[in-house]
Amino acid sequence: MTRITRFVGGLALAAALAAPLAGAATAQTADSDAQIMQGLSQATMFDPSLTAQVLRQMAQDAVTKNQPLTLDKSEIAKRLDKLAQITVQIQFALGSDIIRPESYATLGSIADAMHHPILANYKFIVVGNTDTTGTRAFNLKLSQERANAIVQALVVVFGISPDRLEAVGLGQEALQVPSKPQDPINRRVQIFTIGTVGPMGNPVPTSAP
Repeated sequence: MTRITRFVGGLALAAALAAPLAGAATAQTADSDAQIMQGLSQATMFDPSLTAQVLRQMAQDAVTKNQPLTLDKSEIAKRLDKLAQITVQIQFALGSDIIRPESYATLGSIADAMHHPILANYKFIVVGNTDTTGTRAFNLKLSQERANAIVQALVVVFGISPDRLEAVGLGQEALQVPSKPQDPINRRVQIFTIGTVGPMGNPVPTSAP
């Protein structure tokens, strides 16, 4: 099934979001289809204890306790680093969970990888991250809403089964560059391979053609 075929099913939603939004767009990170495939299929082992629910609780606990940020990576980030993953820049309308139209090409490439036979039996967590601009509680809420929006787009527009996706917002609790907490590089979306939806006959290869 091609990306175009999958797109037709969600054309009405995509058209509603296609009108240009005010303001100059930030440059989109260009990840090739091969890079996305390699990132999501690079590991054969998973951490069954690291679920979407556990991640959400860890982030909420950090916000509730107002745990101080350090120059080292947070415990959440350290655990996530061990999983097969990709990091992409998905653009949203300012302070909103509305995905900007220019980011749908990136979402299409991600969907192509998820539909590929190599990854067709795998599950993923979509994680939203922010920098430290704004309050921790607001950032946690906004990042969850944005992760939800990405999952919705992958399901409705690109035909990924909802059983294969979970959304988690981590706010500012897993900074990419802790020494520069307000750097825009910390505003990113990560997608992690977390396991399978059914038995696998063969392990995930370490690279993709």
